[in-house]
Amino acid sequence: MRQRINDDVKTAMKSGEKARLSTLRLVTAAIKDRELGVGGAAPTEVGDAEVVVILQKMVKQRRESIATYEKAGRQDLADQEKAEIAVIEGYLPKQMGEAEAKAAVSALIKELGAAGPKDMGKVMGALKERFAGQMDFSKASGMVKELLK
Repeated sequence: MRQRINDDVKTAMKSGEKARLSTLRLVTAAIKDRELGVGGAAPTEVGDAEVVVILQKMVKQRRESIATYEKAGRQDLADQEKAEIAVIEGYLPKQMGEAEAKAAVSALIKELGAAGPKDMGKVMGALKERFAGQMDFSKASGMVKELLK
């Protein structure tokens, strides 16, 4: 995934896509920061799974910024954030729809034999292992709670 991002940086440079290039540079900087341990984290080797986590975090930050900008009446900045989200999401795995996620949660609960709220941690751990990057785990958590009542 990192190689694809680096190749796309070069392509954006050659084609003069300034907005795309800017966003891709932010992505590569975030990955490099994670590798170097910037922000108190331990330096680590960043694989594709970690890149997905970084990209998801970047999208979440931009969505929060959009809400702030729209409240402040700064639609120009909100639009810029939306454009960055569109570029970043191009590198994320396809997200499951709500119906797909519910079906996956139900199937996993049956497979694990989860019976009540005490099994929630086991179910969430298995979901994160199997569906990393494909599912919004805050929504999945609500689904699991509902089904384990």
